[in-house]
Amino acid sequence: MKIEKTLIYLDPDSSLNLQSQIRQKLVEAIMLGSFPPGRKLPSSRKLADQLGVARNTVVLVYQQLIDEEYLVSRERSGIYVNEKIMEGRVGFEGKTEKNNTRNSEWDRRFKGSLVTEKEFAAPPNWQQYPFPFIDGQFDNSLYPVKEWREASRLALGVREINQWAGETGDADDPMLVEEIRTKILPRRGIQAGPDEILVTVGTQHALYLVCQLLVDASVSVAVEEPGYPPMRQLLAQRGAALVHQPVDKEGMIVDDNLNPCQLVCVTPSHQTPTAVTMSMARREALIKKSIEYDQLIIEDDFEFESNYLGHPHPALKSIDTENRVLYMSCLSKVLSPGLRLGFLVAAPEVIAEARKLSRLMVRHPPLNNQRTAAFFLSLGYYDTFLLHLHETFEQRWIALRRAVNYYMLPYVEITPAQGGTALWIKISKDINMKFLVQEAAKRGVLIEPMEHYYAASKVSENCFRMGVTSIPADRIREGVDQLRDLIHDLTTHEIESFDNAEGSQLLGDELLATMANSIMLTPVAYGEPCSIEIYGDGSLVGKAGYANEDCDIGKWWVEGDQWYRQWTRWAWGDVGVYRVIMDGEIFKLFDEKGRLIDQGVLKKMEDAL
Repeated sequence: MKIEKTLIYLDPDSSLNLQSQIRQKLVEAIMLGSFPPGRKLPSSRKLADQLGVARNTVVLVYQQLIDEEYLVSRERSGIYVNEKIMEGRVGFEGKTEKNNTRNSEWDRRFKGSLVTEKEFAAPPNWQQYPFPFIDGQFDNSLYPVKEWREASRLALGVREINQWAGETGDADDPMLVEEIRTKILPRRGIQAGPDEILVTVGTQHALYLVCQLLVDASVSVAVEEPGYPPMRQLLAQRGAALVHQPVDKEGMIVDDNLNPCQLVCVTPSHQTPTAVTMSMARREALIKKSIEYDQLIIEDDFEFESNYLGHPHPALKSIDTENRVLYMSCLSKVLSPGLRLGFLVAAPEVIAEARKLSRLMVRHPPLNNQRTAAFFLSLGYYDTFLLHLHETFEQRWIALRRAVNYYMLPYVEITPAQGGTALWIKISKDINMKFLVQEAAKRGVLIEPMEHYYAASKVSENCFRMGVTSIPADRIREGVDQLRDLIHDLTTHEIESFDNAEGSQLLGDELLATMANSIMLTPVAYGEPCSIEIYGDGSLVGKAGYANEDCDIGKWWVEGDQWYRQWTRWAWGDVGVYRVIMDGEIFKLFDEKGRLIDQGVLKKMEDAL
C-alpha cells in the first residue's frame, strides 16, 4: 500500500518537527475517512522511505497513535486504523467528497447576506519575494517575542489564572482597561473613564458593534472616497445610504454634502488608503459640523499617528466636548494580526449597549490574552516597542520616499503625507495598472493596486500603494530601482533620455562656470519645493519642504564633462555622477545610464535674490 504524497506533505518551513507533522497528517486522514476504520497502514520502513525520514521517526508516531487508540497493532499482520475510532460520531460514513456548488436554496434563506467587494490580497508566500512593498504585512523581525513571552509567563501565574479563568460575565480585564486608560489613550490626548472603554476582538469587531447599534436603512452615512472597503461592506449590510465624500491632501473634505448625514466615518491619522493626515483645521471643521447638524463621528485610529515630518495632531476624540466621537483602535498593527485586541472609546451609554451586543457574540476577548497585554503594557514593554516601531518605520518610510523621489521623479507623483507606513503614488494614465502589478511581481516587486478602495466615483487616476511594514530598509532602494525600470519600459509617452534630450550639454569649463554660485529650483515627487545652493567653494546646501523641514549639506566638483555631487544624507550619501544639459534656464541631470534623474530651473545666486 502507498500513501499519496498529497496526504503526507512535510513542510520544511513548518514550526512543527517532522514527527509532529506526520502525526498531524495521519490523524487528519483518519478523522476525514481517507483512512477508513480497519485500513492497513504501510510498515514503518516503507512510510519512512517514502517520506525521506528516519524509520525511528515513523515508529514513534505509530506508537503514539496506538497509545491514543487511533491505531491498533496486530501481531504478525501490521498496523491498522482502529475500527472503534469512529464510534459515537453521529452520521459519519467516511465520505470525503463535498458538493461545492452554491445552493440557491441557501441563498433564499440568508437574511442580509454580505456582498463581498473584490479586494487585493497579497500572495500567501509574500515573504519569499525580495521586494514586498505591501502595507499591513509584517516581517517577523518586528515582533517583540522576548517581551511578549515574559508577559505571557506572568499572566499564567497561579494567582493570575485564578483571576481570569473563572466566569466573569461580559466584564473585561480591569487591569487592561486601566492600562489602556492611563498608557495608550493619553498618547492621543484622550481622557476616558473605565465605563467609557470596551475591549474588542480587534478594530473590525468595534466597527461591527457600532454599525449594529447605530445604523439601519434610515441612516445616512458619509464615508471616505477612496476608503476602507470593509467599512463600506458593514454599512451596506445594514442598508445605510452612503455618501462617498472625496479626500484631498487635508483628508476628508468637509462641506455641505455632509449636512444630511447622521454619521461620518473617518481615518484621520493616516487616511486609508492615501496615508494623508487630516489637518487640524479640517478636524475642527468636522467637529463643528457634527455639533451643528447633530451628527456622530466614527474615528478609526487603526494606525496611531506617526508624523515623521512634524508634530502629530491630537485625535478627533480629544477635541470632542460633547461625546460625539466614537473612537476605536488596536494595540498595534504588528501585534494585532495575531493577538486581535482592540478597544472602543465612547460615551458610557454607547459602551453599555455595545457590551450587551458583544455579550451575545463573544462575551469578551479571551481574558488570558487581555491579562498578557496588560502586563505587556504595565512593564513598559509596549512603550519601548512603540518607540522601536516608530524609529523602524520612520527609517523605512523616509528611505522609500527618497528612493521614489530619486529614481522615479519623471514618472510619478506622491500624494503628500506626513508619515504612516505607506505612500500613495500616481503614474501616467497610459500604463495598465493590472499589468504593472503582475509584471512587477515577476521581478520580485509587490505593490498594491487601488481600484478596490473606490466605490462611487470612476477611478480617474492611475495609482498604486507602496508600504514599508514588510520590507527591510536595506532592500527599499533596489526595489524602487527595479520598479522604475519596469515603469520606464511600459511608459508610452516620451520620457527624455540623454540621447534624445532637448538642449545642449555643458562641457568642461563651461560646466564649472555655469554650476558655481547657482541655485537649482526643483520640485520633488511628493509635491514640495526643493532648492540646492551650489557655492563656488565646492559646497552644497539643500533645502526641501515649504518650511525647509528637510535640509542637508554636501559637496560638488567637476571631472571632465561630468558633474559630481555627494550629500551627507540625501541620495544615501553616494557620489552622484551626472551629465548636465541646459535648455534655456532648465537644467536636466542624467545619470551614467542616460536616465533622467532631475530637472528644474537653474539661476545664478544674484539673479535668484
